[in-house]
Amino acid sequence: MDEITACTPVSLDSRGFNKKVILPCGLTTLHIKKGMADFLDFLGFLNQQLNARRLPRLESFLMPANFSSMVGEFMSATIPKYCRSLTKNTYHNGHPDLVPAGKYERNAVQHGTEGIEIKASRHGSGWQGHNAEDAWLMVFVFDANSLRDASKGIASKPFRFLKVVGAQLAKSDWSFSGRSATSRRTITASVTRSGSEKMEANWIYRAESE
Repeated sequence: MDEITACTPVSLDSRGFNKKVILPCGLTTLHIKKGMADFLDFLGFLNQQLNARRLPRLESFLMPANFSSMVGEFMSATIPKYCRSLTKNTYHNGHPDLVPAGKYERNAVQHGTEGIEIKASRHGSGWQGHNAEDAWLMVFVFDANSLRDASKGIASKPFRFLKVVGAQLAKSDWSFSGRSATSRRTITASVTRSGSEKMEANWIYRAESE
C-alpha cells in the first residue's frame, strides 16, 4: 500500500458495537462511536496535510508510547462532547480520566472512585498503568504503523481501531511490575488475565476481522 492511501484511516464497522455491553455513568456505545469517528477524521486530515508536504504520517514519526497516549487523550477529550454526564478530569494527572459531570469541584479530583480511566494500545492484552487500583478501565486497541516499521521493511498501512473493551477492575486484576536497582524504566502495573477476561466479556467494539 502506498503512503497516500495509508493516510486515510479504516472506517469503523457499524455492526461492530455490542448492544448488550454494560457501561457506567450514562455512557453509551453511540457516544463512543462518535468519539472514535472524530479521531479517524482528525488523523486522516492531519496525515493528508503532512503527506502533501512530503512529511511522514503522525504514527510513523511519533514514539509509539506518545502516539498511543495521544489516541487515549483524544478520546478522553472527545467523548464528553457527546456524553454530557461525563467530563474530563481537570486535575493534573488525576484519576480517572473521565469523571461524572458536576460531582467534583471544578471537575477536578486527584483520585476519584467514580468515572472511567481510558487507555489506547497497539497490544491486544497486558495493558499497563502506573498504579494497581480499582478502576473502570476502557481500552482502545488499534493497528497502525510505528516509528520502527520503516527500518524493519514493514509496509505502509492505514490506522484502524481493532477493538474497544472495558470493565470495572479491582486491585487484584493488576500485577505490579517492579524494576532492578539499575533500571530507569518507569514502574508500572499490568492488567492480569483475570482483568483482561472481565474486559473481553464486556467488549464494546470489535472490527470484523479482529
